[in-house]
Amino acid sequence: MAVQEADPTGTRCGADVGAHEGGCACGDCPHGVREGHRRAVAAFLLKREEFAAGQGLPAAVAHSASASRQWVSEELAQAAELVAERGRAEGAAWLTRLWRRTAVVVWAAVVLLLLGQALTAIGSGWSAARTAGLLAALVVAGALTAASWFHRARGGVLAPVIGEDNRLSTSRAVAASWVLLLAYAVLVLAGQLAVASEHRERDALIAGLELARGAGVVTVLAVVCGIAVVVRRVVGLRVQGQRLQKVRADRPRAADLLTDDAGRGCFADIQYVVISAVALAFAAVRLARRPDQLPDLPWGLAVVVLVSAATYLAGKYAEGGRPVILSVVRAREAGDLDAPIRTGDDIEIRGTGFVPMGAQGADRLARMVVRVGTVHVHVPLVPVKGGFDNPTDALLTVPVPVEVEPGRVEVQVVTAAGVETNRYAIDVTD
Repeated sequence: MAVQEADPTGTRCGADVGAHEGGCACGDCPHGVREGHRRAVAAFLLKREEFAAGQGLPAAVAHSASASRQWVSEELAQAAELVAERGRAEGAAWLTRLWRRTAVVVWAAVVLLLLGQALTAIGSGWSAARTAGLLAALVVAGALTAASWFHRARGGVLAPVIGEDNRLSTSRAVAASWVLLLAYAVLVLAGQLAVASEHRERDALIAGLELARGAGVVTVLAVVCGIAVVVRRVVGLRVQGQRLQKVRADRPRAADLLTDDAGRGCFADIQYVVISAVALAFAAVRLARRPDQLPDLPWGLAVVVLVSAATYLAGKYAEGGRPVILSVVRAREAGDLDAPIRTGDDIEIRGTGFVPMGAQGADRLARMVVRVGTVHVHVPLVPVKGGFDNPTDALLTVPVPVEVEPGRVEVQVVTAAGVETNRYAIDVTD
């Protein structure tokens, strides 16, 4: 039996294994992108820890602190770019596989509905409402499956709720949930109306669509859909105005619904999802109990959802902010004499917002640039055990290049998201 001998770097398959088969770990095909990404991450972390411990430096640069720092930074930046490339490939392959999984989940929900209807029909008997509910579920599931196939390269059913930053959008997910519930409810009513034989029964079903009975749920639907549109516009305008920094994710994750771009729990998102889920569950129960009318969401619960939506929208307006330089000083090591800033010296740029949320990866940090006068200086990566000492969100350390002319020059930071800070003037002497 042939045994695969994968290259430790994850760059090619073993000679005894067919090219790009299911056991491939080369990272160059859909079967091996996950393994290739995992190996690239492991190699990068090992290299970072070695450099943090002072190991692996060539003798040609070991004598100079600035030269060794620059060499280490370049090596880490190249390794991080490989990790990012493999991460993007894995994300694209994951989205391609996701449409089948979402289709399976949709049809599993239909099967569960059928089982639930069969169990509840014991004793009371099968009714036209149950038939209409099952047919409506089949129609919705068929439509979602077709849409999933057409958007199979973008995540299937989840494609409409994935934002431009490749993360799941909380506002779109909540709005889509309410749209699906109301569409299903209307189809249930339509199915019952199609099989109704008596004139009085048909009038009762039509009356179930009156606004007086479904005012609460219709109001909630209008508000959550409006918020999904407004939030997209607000985020777009704030990004264009450089008041919000957005970094694209490798792939969407379920946690995006409850967290910010850095993966930390966000109160505005959590409360919006939780309250909306509770209200949706209540509306679904009301529909199951009264399938002859729209879910009559009580105004008290509807107002709670509206308050939650307003809180979420306010949170979107409040988040973010432009990065700011507060001060620039000459970096001083122990034993150094106090002196003005000269070419070749390191300077500390102190401020806030230098590292956008979601840009903590080395490939993103390596894209940070500081303008010193007319010279662009890439911020060096300084590894420490478990992370990086430079750059950080509040402090950057860069050298003043010799190409900078003495005199008064301006310093400006360009973050990984492409947002520019304010200009800060410093004096550089000979």
